[in-house]
Amino acid sequence: MNTARQRCEWVGEDPLMIAYHDNEWGVPVHDDKTLFEFLTLEGAQAGLSWTTILRKRANYKKAFDSFNPAKIAVYDEKKVNTLLDDAGIVRNKLKIAATIQNAKAFIVIQKEFDNFDNYIWQFVKNSPIKNNFISVKEYPAKTKESEEMSKDLLKREFKFVGPTICYAFMQAVGMVNDHQMQCFRYDEV
Repeated sequence: MNTARQRCEWVGEDPLMIAYHDNEWGVPVHDDKTLFEFLTLEGAQAGLSWTTILRKRANYKKAFDSFNPAKIAVYDEKKVNTLLDDAGIVRNKLKIAATIQNAKAFIVIQKEFDNFDNYIWQFVKNSPIKNNFISVKEYPAKTKESEEMSKDLLKREFKFVGPTICYAFMQAVGMVNDHQMQCFRYDEV
């Protein structure tokens, strides 16, 4: 008897990807620190594979003070140089600068909306969008909601938040449920 669970076809056999898919991807997140973490990681992923970022996630957490926006917002040139020398993260000056700028903008939004969660979830009317995809070929690169989110984040001086990055962020934090319909997680999240 085959007891293997059917997962989304993008997962593959990598135990790290399986654990991420089974435990995190698509689960609604309302914790500001975790939301900032995923916004940072999705921006870092631009042009790279998610597997690459997932393998560096623990290093990112250590390098970026557990994704604490208040600490990141005050990083100076010395800290930036330390990050540029850190082989455990993506050593891209623009992405590092974006993380610092995003931390500053994140704090402004927290003050304006009481928390980032109140702000970001408004783009899906505070409820996850449940899609009915059977194949990864059906996944859109961006949606009307991710375009609106991107436009507003850019207006608020965020960086590395284009509509495609925003859609990947929405998938990661459960603003959309893009588990394929045959995936065991589809009805669970």
